[in-house]
Amino acid sequence: MCDDAAGEVCPAWPGQPITAHWGVPDPAAVAGSELLKRRAFPQVCLTLEARIRLFVSLPNAKLEQIKLKEHLDKIAKTGSSEFD
Repeated sequence: MCDDAAGEVCPAWPGQPITAHWGVPDPAAVAGSELLKRRAFPQVCLTLEARIRLFVSLPNAKLEQIKLKEHLDKIAKTGSSEFD
């Protein structure tokens, strides 16, 4: 984790890895009732779980690196890895 939640910058990775920023709202920063605060954590988990499931379902061995990056960015924006 990096970004606002951890108060850190994202780490640098040696080589040429593909990275994507899958930002989600910080559940610890939710204001409001206890119920709203408690609901925020499972929602973030569900969002990340859905993105990870989409990611691992991609045929990455067959995707070109640039196409894989496009898929990762689309997952972050829309919650889908399908292209129109």
